[in-house]
Amino acid sequence: MKLNRLVLLGAAVLTAFTLTACDDKKAAPQNTAAEKQYNIGVVQLVEHKALDEANKGFVDALTARGFKEGKNVKFDFQNAQADQSNLRNIAQRFTSNKVDLIGAIATPAAQTMANATKTTPIVATAVTDFEIAKLVKKNDKPGTNVTGSSDMAPIDTLVELMLKIYPETKKVGTIYSSSEINSERQVQIFKDIAKAKNLEVKEATVSSVNDIQQAAQSLVGKVDAIYIPTDNTIASAVPALLKITETAKLPIFAGEGGMTKEGCFASVAIDYYELGKIAGNMAADILEGKSKPEDMAIQFQKEFKTLISESSLKNLGAKIPAGLNHEVVK
Repeated sequence: MKLNRLVLLGAAVLTAFTLTACDDKKAAPQNTAAEKQYNIGVVQLVEHKALDEANKGFVDALTARGFKEGKNVKFDFQNAQADQSNLRNIAQRFTSNKVDLIGAIATPAAQTMANATKTTPIVATAVTDFEIAKLVKKNDKPGTNVTGSSDMAPIDTLVELMLKIYPETKKVGTIYSSSEINSERQVQIFKDIAKAKNLEVKEATVSSVNDIQQAAQSLVGKVDAIYIPTDNTIASAVPALLKITETAKLPIFAGEGGMTKEGCFASVAIDYYELGKIAGNMAADILEGKSKPEDMAIQFQKEFKTLISESSLKNLGAKIPAGLNHEVVK
């Protein structure tokens, strides 16, 4: 009898253990895509406020979607310092390490990555014109391994702002990098708009930040205002530009809000942090298997802010028209 009771007790314990183990198996979370370990390479052309913000927005959006550094993602952040050879080395690094996705910030960075791989998904941001840069076949259906968010600013609105504040403007100068296709595209659009408004345009190009002051000086006394596109070379050295234009009392109308925050007179601004977030969410969709770059239309920012620099406003003594919806920034 005692032996029977021991047998029954042992069977009961074994059954309880088996049931508990089964329950644990049921309760254990299944492996999901988010639990896979991802390697993401992020390359930024050069350090300046706009691109820094785009970089932050890109990573923040991925993090919000569950792709977190130290948990299921290893980010490899690289900055090319505006050097093409650095970009090529970074591209080789990413392809050798077989990253799962590349985040490319600015047009030259995206172009170099796209030349290095036709298979790894590339999500670019702070790229003005994906088609002109030959990154995609069509903005609405890229047809390549590249997609992302464009920083094409509303140049027509910026010209209208210029003429509202300075209606007597007849001649406008523009300074941009001759090596940035994104800048060339914007300047061409600007010239077309200016021509329609009977404005004469004078161009000055630079090949590096060392040329900026000379380019600005060449326009002094010849123009009433200056237009600067979303140019990475100029954006990385705004103080050098202002040394000339502030003394000459020349208002600068910039394509990027960070330049206005540094002292350029006005901009109809792209929010680069939000632009980066758009790209980050696109990257998350790719990693989750919801879409592929070749099928993802290029995204554009739809809302813009008119920014006026407080320091430049005081220096120029300009008068802002009543009713103009704008924000004064320091």
